[in-house]
Amino acid sequence: MAGFLDRAKEQAQSALSQGKEKVEGVQAQRAGNELLKKLGAAYYAERRGSGAAQATQDALTALEAHIATHGDGFLRGA
Repeated sequence: MAGFLDRAKEQAQSALSQGKEKVEGVQAQRAGNELLKKLGAAYYAERRGSGAAQATQDALTALEAHIATHGDGFLRGA
């Protein structure tokens, strides 16, 4: 009986770990999409004359930092 409980506990911990990884992946994808949206808005404002080049550069820098940390997988879904 103890072996069964140990296996059940291991499976539950594995499922919990997988779920946590999935949630973190979704959160990273959402954050990447938001950074991409901010970059687009900053670029559009700059091109229209109502935004600053520094805002576009800051948005690009933030997006590149996110990609360096989490990869660019979110770009394929955009």
